[in-house]
Amino acid sequence: MRSIRTELKTIANWIKPNSRVLDLGCGQGQLLSYLQENHQVTGYGVEIEQKNIVASIENNINVIQADIEQGLIGFEDNSFDYVIMSQTLQALRNTDSILEEMLRVGREGIVTFPNFGHWRSRLNILRGHMPITKSLPNAWYNTPNIHLCTLYDFEDLCKKRNFKILQRSIVDRKHRRRTFTKLMPNLLGEIALYRIQKL
Repeated sequence: MRSIRTELKTIANWIKPNSRVLDLGCGQGQLLSYLQENHQVTGYGVEIEQKNIVASIENNINVIQADIEQGLIGFEDNSFDYVIMSQTLQALRNTDSILEEMLRVGREGIVTFPNFGHWRSRLNILRGHMPITKSLPNAWYNTPNIHLCTLYDFEDLCKKRNFKILQRSIVDRKHRRRTFTKLMPNLLGEIALYRIQKL
């Protein structure tokens, strides 16, 4: 059985067997490969980097080379049960329109991102510096992240865009659920996972 990181296992647990899945920014195709093997899903990965495309093909993933910033024009409405975007949201320029596109082509969307509201990020800002943490490891001048957000920011956007939050999991950097994280998720949670749907 193929092994994947804990965050992707949480996503996999949200996906029903025999579903149609689109994985945006699929990397080397680990999640789709795992889902095909363990959940009998069908679907595609979308990736822009050539080396990841080659790796996805080697992992027997149907992969399309495309820039998701350009939208998902090639996909019809409701052509997938789930559209996944793991650790990609914060690196997009057109975050809100990509989320709209996800929920146009998929019945549900699954999104994960680092929580900028975590106490370590806040402490760095209080000290006068952009945060560098284990979940946000890059310096301000070489980070791929463009639009960082807190849990509250993401949930506010969901309200404005009429996205229903079906499920949420807030975890630490090792993707463990902790009791204290449940009590103050925006302050103590490092990684956010959301399952959303258009109202």
